[in-house]
Amino acid sequence: MSAAHRRHDLSDRVWKRLKPHLPGGKGKVGRPAQDNRRFLNAVFWILRTGAPWRDLPPDYGDWKNTHRRFARWRDRGVWARLLETVIDDPDYEWLLIDASHIKVHLHAAGAVGGNQAMARTKGG
Repeated sequence: MSAAHRRHDLSDRVWKRLKPHLPGGKGKVGRPAQDNRRFLNAVFWILRTGAPWRDLPPDYGDWKNTHRRFARWRDRGVWARLLETVIDDPDYEWLLIDASHIKVHLHAAGAVGGNQAMARTKGG
């Protein structure tokens, strides 16, 4: 698997920033982690798509193991620590701007006979 083979996978720059703060690295207590980058990409894929864990593409790894590891990191506060690490220096790479438009019903838009007419009858 390449370092960034999907559109929303971690860039090399972001990966270098996060890598030293992840559990299971060289010189850290415990068993060395399997591919942390692939794991993070899998979690971010789930978060971005809103798909159920069972729909995780197989090249990201087994969905059960990925979910189990996600929950362990949650329980140990790893996600909170990672957020604290990056929160002071935001990366706008994933900034989303919503350009959707909402059409308002005529009664709510102040059309004659809508809310204004009702307000007049109530003494407003």
